Amino acid sequence: MPAPILNPGFGEEALMQGKAKKTARYDNSAYLMILPSYLVFVTMVLVPIGWTVYLSFNDYDLKTTAWVGFQNYVNIFRDSIFISSIWHTVYFTLLTLVPTIVLSLLLAVALNKKIKGQGVFRTLFYLPHILSMVAVSLSWGYLYNAQAGIINRLLKTIGLAPVGWLTDPNVAMISVAIMSVWGSLGYNSLLFLAGLQNIPGYLYEAAEIDGATKVQQFFRITIPQLRPTTFYIFIMCCIHSFEVFGQVFILTGGGPSDATTTIAHQVYKNGFEYYKMGYASAEAVVLLIIILTITVINYRYGGNSND
Repeated sequence: MPAPILNPGFGEEALMQGKAKKTARYDNSAYLMILPSYLVFVTMVLVPIGWTVYLSFNDYDLKTTAWVGFQNYVNIFRDSIFISSIWHTVYFTLLTLVPTIVLSLLLAVALNKKIKGQGVFRTLFYLPHILSMVAVSLSWGYLYNAQAGIINRLLKTIGLAPVGWLTDPNVAMISVAIMSVWGSLGYNSLLFLAGLQNIPGYLYEAAEIDGATKVQQFFRITIPQLRPTTFYIFIMCCIHSFEVFGQVFILTGGGPSDATTTIAHQVYKNGFEYYKMGYASAEAVVLLIIILTITVINYRYGGNSND
């Protein structure tokens, strides 16, 4: 009996349909897998932000709520302390941004060298990032102590007058910035180190053949190749600087004479010390708008660094 004649494309077509159905099934399962993370994001980020925006239009003291419209926003921009906190936050950002990026890059270049005990050095420099901000701030508070601090003792031994690191309004913010830069070096240098190790070695080999010095290689190869990493660190440093709170709260409490108070510190004081939750929410919304604006500007004018 002759074998039946089959459509030669039938089997292939059925196979492709089966793959298409399988792919569609996999796509649906992928959405289910990422659903928990979206739920966490919505409940832990979007809902609190929405609630904060709502409270910013109310006079809320944890007991009563009264709609006041934009009055909280009008009041905070008439508040001289809040206006000062904006400038102090910007000043802190200027003090920490460039030193953090430059020192982190130089540290990463040093840690990228093949030396004995390389892993130990990398671990030691990374430790400040994983330490508690409270513990680090308390330790630096002892170092900065005007009477018994190690720094002032060293100054006395070389014949210099002690400095009011945390009590002088002209020096206090600089002291906080120094501690913050020190604490962020390990993490940022690790990011730069990862970027350095992704730079193709043949670029340096070609440069050496052409007679380029190490300094020329650094400025003509290393820095351009690290633009994406530098851009990311720049954005994150800006965001973290505008959110600075822990070190200010522990070291100075916003003093002396509100010389180190920041936007985040004012949000805390008005919300959790004076219980003016609506007022604090308006300050928090202003901080959110500032951070979003900085991020958008950075992405708009720095996002094409790879082009």
